[in-house]
Amino acid sequence: MNNYFALTNKVAIITGGGVGLGKQMAIALGESGANIVICSRKIENCLQTVEELKQKGIQAIAIPCDIAKQEDINHVIQTTIKKFGSIDILINNSGTSWMAPILDYPEDKWDKVMDINLKGTFLFSQAAAKKMAEQKKGKIINISSVTAFSGTHPSFLDAISYNTSKGAIITLTKELSVKLAPYNIQVNAIAPGFFPTKITSVFEQHKKQILAKIPAGRLGAEEDLKGIALLLSSQASDYITGQIIAVDGGLSSML
Repeated sequence: MNNYFALTNKVAIITGGGVGLGKQMAIALGESGANIVICSRKIENCLQTVEELKQKGIQAIAIPCDIAKQEDINHVIQTTIKKFGSIDILINNSGTSWMAPILDYPEDKWDKVMDINLKGTFLFSQAAAKKMAEQKKGKIINISSVTAFSGTHPSFLDAISYNTSKGAIITLTKELSVKLAPYNIQVNAIAPGFFPTKITSVFEQHKKQILAKIPAGRLGAEEDLKGIALLLSSQASDYITGQIIAVDGGLSSML
């Protein structure tokens, strides 16, 4: 059974993989044998994570990238192929948010969130899929959110562009899965619940409220995305595509 989850000599790109959940997924894939490419606007975080991966004996490189810019994406793709020869896995993890009341929401902040969370996910998927189609195989994993499943009260989370972009990721995932299935490319999404990250730090004042709604009675831990990331990256998911998998301690089951 271990062979179904082995990623030996596979090549994985993780956007925003220098910190938080992206870093944890990069570690999980690297420990399972994959060569890791981490890219982000904040290259310092990526370089630090790459050093940690190398100390574990994992081959890894860091590349600066603004995923809202096609030229940056193309540079990552070309550098990855030059270094490792293939692209087997793409995890679209980079994301941002902006909180403001809906009646005063700034247009430029809406555009920024949509460019990074949605357009960037599409452009990177498109670019990676071209190489995957040549290879006749590939895995794309998008990161959505449980906030995509329903509206959130403004007193709790006033981030309409973030929630909307994560909802659009669900439809994008399903569209990509259908369009890319003939090339043996599986596309799925993970919808994390409440994990302690930079984006979700805003929830600290509502922690008791949140915990009361989570059947598991706790926030997500750093290790909790590793298993699903490994599953969706490996041979074990060759017949799974177009699925949105919530990792939220049961929260979405009660929405």
